[in-house]
Amino acid sequence: MDYRKTNAPASTITRDMLDISKDTGNVYETVRIISKRANQISEAIKNDLGKKLQDFASYSDNLEEIFENREQIEISRYYEKLPKPTLIAAQEYLDGKIYYKNPAKEKDKL
Repeated sequence: MDYRKTNAPASTITRDMLDISKDTGNVYETVRIISKRANQISEAIKNDLGKKLQDFASYSDNLEEIFENREQIEISRYYEKLPKPTLIAAQEYLDGKIYYKNPAKEKDKL
């Protein structure tokens, strides 16, 4: 899922973890799934931002040449306003957009 097209809330909301963990049956497994997805989203955001800001990189050591760039500021503001990766991952989990499997549970079924 594209993190830019999410309906995740911009601020933190309290959730009932017992309600969320009904699919897995384990609160800790649910938190692990959401945290791993949040790490993936965080890396994607970091790489995307790095690519966009690389165009504005200054390779000279002269401090006098550094100036404010409106485009760079707008890009940074956009990424600051995005919901946190954990909120995006939690919303994806609630919407059923995260695929996960537990090899230990599958091994027990065999």
